[in-house]
Amino acid sequence: MTARLALDGLTVNHPDGVAVDNASFACAAGEVVALMGANGAGKSSLIRAVAGADPVASGRVRLDGEDVTALRLEQRVRTGIGWCPEGRRLFGGLTVAETLDVAATGLARDRSRAADRMYALFPILAERRGAVAWTLSGGQQQMLAIARAVIADPKVVLLDEPSIGLAPVVLDDVFAAIRRLAESGAAVVLAEQVIPRSLAIADRAIVLRRGVIVLDVPTARIDAGVVASAMLDGGSGGA
Repeated sequence: MTARLALDGLTVNHPDGVAVDNASFACAAGEVVALMGANGAGKSSLIRAVAGADPVASGRVRLDGEDVTALRLEQRVRTGIGWCPEGRRLFGGLTVAETLDVAATGLARDRSRAADRMYALFPILAERRGAVAWTLSGGQQQMLAIARAVIADPKVVLLDEPSIGLAPVVLDDVFAAIRRLAESGAAVVLAEQVIPRSLAIADRAIVLRRGVIVLDVPTARIDAGVVASAMLDGGSGGA
């Protein structure tokens, strides 16, 4: 498969050291890559760097072969990268419909059609479209945050820990929607710690440990135990 998103030797520094060290991988259209690791492994730092929220110390980020490393976050959004950060970061005073309308692009009818696509992806949001964001449940807020990130139909979708604080029954709906995003043609990079559910929807698993990729392998060839071992001791790598 042709890479939609490609990282080449990506290094990200933090004040206290290297957060991501020489990371290279690719994600194709229609593919879900599960990026896993313990707290502090570098998952969020990598996602933020790809989104353009954090600077890159060295290496390249390419979208459909074009180097976007020098672009700012808002420029990367316009080129086709959608980012759902950890913590949702919704505007609590806006309704569901207002949140989606602000995030959508084009004329009013185009924004309305885009919102309808999001309501099809997350039917509960259609029922709550008039509700103010802060009154939504945690799961509904997460669905709204994802919908806001993908309403402009990005080529690449970056999801940072979407499972945090969600009940298991809600997780099923959220992860099923993530799989549908890939099936619609997006390249999806999912940073997560929930191993079994991530493996169930992902095509490839990448494990980070102390900022270094220690495992990169198709999910059909591994199980949760292999991933957990790699998260703890670095594993044996993979292709």
